Formats: sequence, C-alpha cells, structure tokens
Amino acid sequence: MPDESNDRNLLALATPGFTQSAPPSILEIDVENIVNYGDDISNASLFATNPGIPPRGLVRNFAMAIVLGDIVAVNGQPAKGTFVFHQRQLVLRTAPAPGEAIADIVRGNVNDQTFEILKSDGTPLGSIMGSGLGVGSAPPGAPLAVSQGNNAIVGGTGAFLGARGQVGQTTPVFPPRQASMTEDPANRRRNGGGKGRFVLHVIPMSPPQLVMTAGGPAVTHSSDFTLVTAAKPASAGETLSLFVTGLGPTRPGVNPGQPFPSSPLAEVNSPIQVSVNGRPADVIAAVGFPGQVDTYQVNMRVPSGIPS
Repeated sequence: MPDESNDRNLLALATPGFTQSAPPSILEIDVENIVNYGDDISNASLFATNPGIPPRGLVRNFAMAIVLGDIVAVNGQPAKGTFVFHQRQLVLRTAPAPGEAIADIVRGNVNDQTFEILKSDGTPLGSIMGSGLGVGSAPPGAPLAVSQGNNAIVGGTGAFLGARGQVGQTTPVFPPRQASMTEDPANRRRNGGGKGRFVLHVIPMSPPQLVMTAGGPAVTHSSDFTLVTAAKPASAGETLSLFVTGLGPTRPGVNPGQPFPSSPLAEVNSPIQVSVNGRPADVIAAVGFPGQVDTYQVNMRVPSGIPS
C-alpha cells in the first residue's frame, strides 16, 4: 500500500480524469420473515402488546400499515439487514367495489420503503430508500424480473449515497403474513412470515471510475509503480495497483470533502470486485489514498492464465 518513498509517483497518477460511466446496477434483495402489521385497532395502548398471533381485524382503504422483514441475500450472496415498508392502503381500481377508489390504474398502496443492508458479518453498508405505489403492473423500463410495484429510488446512505433509480418486486414466494397491530413484533421471526425478492435498478451518484493519466489508465506495477502499458504489460500472478474514484465510505471514516489519512489507512467499507478479461481477480487491499479526496488505491493479483 502507499508509502512515503512512492508519494510523488502515486500523486502524479492520482489526478482525477473521466472515463465512460459504469452501467446502472441491478440488486436482487431477498427478504424473509415478512409481516404486514395492519392498523386494525384504534386503541394505541394495545399496539405491539400481544405475545401470540392474534387475529387481524378488518383493515379498510386508507388505513396505515407497517411491514417488516429480514434481508438475507443480495444478488445471491449472504447478507443481513432490515426491510421497512410504511404504507397507506390505497386500493385503486378501474371498476371499484364499495370502499375502493376509482382510478385509471390498479394499485394497492402508497408507500415509503427502506432497505438497510449489512454485510453477512453485520458490518453496515448503507441504505436505499424508495417511494411510490405498490401492487399493480411494473412501469415501462423496469427490469424484466419485476412483476409488480411502481416505486422510485429517492436516495440512499453509505455506499448508496445519492442513489436513484427504481424498485419493484417479483411474484412473492410466500406473501407477507397479515398480522394485527396488537401483535408484539419482538416475536416476528419466531412467528414467521412471508418471503419475497425485490429488484432494484440502482443508478449511483458517483460510479467507480479508473483515474486517467496522460499515459493512460492509472494501473501500475506494484513493484515500482510504473504504468502498465503495451511496452511494459502485466503478467499473470503479478500484483497491480489501480487508482480509482467513487468507491464510497471507508473504515475509519472521514468527513465529506476531507482527505484520507495516512495512519491508520482508511479501508474501503464495501466489497470490491475486480475482473481481468472477464476473469475475477483476487483483491488484496482497497484503501483511500492518503492526502487525496475520493481517490482510492486497490491492490489486486492478475489471475493465472491471463496473457501478458
């Protein structure tokens, strides 16, 4: 990683430039133990007091509900976290029954939703917030896996700071369990709930980009920090250093707009993946480059079998 003897060479490479923006990301978030706590009583003193599974009373149009669930995987990789869905029931129908609302669209609720995502070891990554209309058909341009919901991503925190995009749901594996507002949510996992997959089309505020130099992308041989070029190519098994922007928060953190420290080094908080000619490379370390703002050094090993 960075050391004082190489500061001049590294800083010369760390002049931010522009490359083609990374494409939007698709996150498939699997959620389990999903329970919909419906506003079925008017006596607030009874909220969350029953340790059992009391019957749910009638929940009419315009009533409020809180939906809770456990995030268990993101794009097939184990994860932790919590899904919180705050909704106002809003049954919209083109041919409504009594008590439903007439409209030109078919929807089931108006909502705000939050996905607070942790690594599998419990390390916080960040949150994604959405808002919109639930149930009904997916909007034009939604990921093909989305079967219902019309919600915009309105922001995020941590690794997802400033994110935008859209979020919908596939057909639930098991619909959320409908619970009374009197049920104690401390027992949600024990009492069980539904399962579902949410599909998020995420457009980052600042996608990761390789720093560009006058001699090309800032990818260097870690042995001497000279640029990887056609005249001096990388070799299979060699360790390279990449200089990148847009990798997000670090541990320890720094105040926005402030440079990264030299001691201790600020490790990138999010998982980092690097591929070479389509093959995954081992990421050895990823840190904020000392003295720089939003510039990171990623050390990786070139996969075996990659030609020079």
